[in-house]
Amino acid sequence: MIEVAAVVIAVAFVALVGYVIPTVIQVRKTVTQAERLLSQINSELPKILTEIKQTNENVRAMSTQAREGVGRAAVLMNAIGDVGETVNQVHGVLRGQGTTLMKNLVSVLVGMRAVALTLKNRAQKKEGG
Repeated sequence: MIEVAAVVIAVAFVALVGYVIPTVIQVRKTVTQAERLLSQINSELPKILTEIKQTNENVRAMSTQAREGVGRAAVLMNAIGDVGETVNQVHGVLRGQGTTLMKNLVSVLVGMRAVALTLKNRAQKKEGG
């Protein structure tokens, strides 16, 4: 009976070794690939980090320039708004003065017509009288 148990144990051990060997081989291949990958990452990582730092600096510079540009644009827009308001005020003044000027011109023309009519009437009275 011990011999049968020994044979069963031996067969189980052989089956276990037969199953473990391919697993160990696969684990060894995986470890080799992981080592290669880590080696490649270690060689490329400093370059990648340098590029990331440069990109970060570029983004910071661009955002600073954008902020400055927006500030300048705001100043420009305020100035344009002020110019528009001034033009509107000048237009209102000129429109008001234009109306006054036209009234004054009409008054002068009416006065000149009255003077002309008066002079004409006097001239006719002198001729007739």
